[in-house]
Amino acid sequence: MTKPTAEFWFDPQCPWAWMTSRWMEEVTKVRDINVEWHVMSLAVLNEGRDLPADYRASMDKAWGPVRVIIAAQELHGREYVKQLYDAIGTRYHPQGRRKSEPHDEIVKEALAEVGLPTDLMKYYDSDEFDPQLRESHSRGINLVGEDVGTPIVAFEGTAFFGPVVTPAPKGEDAGKLWDGCLLVGQTPGFYELKRTRQAEPDFS
Repeated sequence: MTKPTAEFWFDPQCPWAWMTSRWMEEVTKVRDINVEWHVMSLAVLNEGRDLPADYRASMDKAWGPVRVIIAAQELHGREYVKQLYDAIGTRYHPQGRRKSEPHDEIVKEALAEVGLPTDLMKYYDSDEFDPQLRESHSRGINLVGEDVGTPIVAFEGTAFFGPVVTPAPKGEDAGKLWDGCLLVGQTPGFYELKRTRQAEPDFS
């Protein structure tokens, strides 16, 4: 019997999406689901917006990694979407290299780790696959609206932004959070739960 599939949209630059993706992996161990991984783009999301200079610089850096992931998807297969996300995200977040090292060098390392040719780096600054990038982004964001970011999770007609959580729950705690997210997400007219974050992402 085929397992039901959840869909997960991420931008590798976002540390909170990374936390949620680690939770999602735990969910697959304790709930009978698969996950299909998709790219969304904070750079696309923030096009044309008036942003503080430091955040605009961050968004400018966000184009390259997602362009390379989409190029890998289109030229080598969808299985590389998650593999590259893991390889890039591990370097960005648990290894703490996102703010201190050139992103193109990190992406090049990630390509080598997953066995893809480094000539995919030619798409880092290329808009050749931007139509596919924008389509992937739009499919996710259209489920939840323009006033949220990454991550987005969709499952059997329910879609939501988040959850934003640190550290990522493990084992049955991950499953309980999944059950709760589905419960509120499937409630007609339910839109938001939120409280002020008082902790930074815990990558341990």
